Amino acid sequence: MSITQSLQQLKDTLKSSDRMPVVFLGHGSPMNAIEDNDFSRNWTNLGQSLPHPQAILVVSAHWMTKGSTLVDISAMPRTIHDFYGFPQELFEQQYAAPGAPSVAKEVISILASHHAEGDDTWGLDHGAWSVLKSLYPNADVPVFQLSIDMNEDLPHHVEIGKALKSLRDRGVLILGSGNVVHNLRRMRYDTNPYDWAIEFDQLVAEKLEHRDLLALSNRQDLGALLKMAHPSVDHYLPALTIAGAADDRDSLLFMNSSIDIASVSMRSFIYY
Repeated sequence: MSITQSLQQLKDTLKSSDRMPVVFLGHGSPMNAIEDNDFSRNWTNLGQSLPHPQAILVVSAHWMTKGSTLVDISAMPRTIHDFYGFPQELFEQQYAAPGAPSVAKEVISILASHHAEGDDTWGLDHGAWSVLKSLYPNADVPVFQLSIDMNEDLPHHVEIGKALKSLRDRGVLILGSGNVVHNLRRMRYDTNPYDWAIEFDQLVAEKLEHRDLLALSNRQDLGALLKMAHPSVDHYLPALTIAGAADDRDSLLFMNSSIDIASVSMRSFIYY
């Protein structure tokens, strides 16, 4: 089945459901925000297939905290250009969506046992706005971010997703943004992906299909392969949160299932 057919099936399925899907997007290079390529076109097509949410909660690889889970409660989140060495056009990009302070404060309550706190200084980093520009280009859906606590190990981030699952029945789209494989130290252009990158990407896909959250979050069993795929796990953690927010009622759709610059998986997945 082609991606176009899969997205049409997704759209048809969601028409009869009041339950929001959960989405993980491999965001890759910030340039995907301004380039017309397969990745950005598929994000645009996905946005046209998804319902119009009441609010969007984004878990981005680029908001890392230690010892707490911060929730953006600002009324108008600022657009953060958290990168360097890119064209001026990228720094000029803005995503002027409103925040969702009331929903954000509810999330703080939901995650009270996970050391959640409000924050009004962050905004939308490029892990968020670079994909939102394609999904909801009119910036007309309230959006706020949730940080990832780097002091906590992998199972904690699955539990975050499980705690947030109830938001799906209230019109909130939970969106994760990172990469299933992310090793910029080993990136290469105009060459084939590394074998270990392919292996980890396919392993994650298989475990997602089987809802095997224990395997996805067992650092010891993932072993050296995890260390190769993620020298730092920041880009992996949002995928765990999205997997945690899914359940056995959901179907699974993959898209952008390729590896860029030899060591960055663009694999995206939707539970619906």
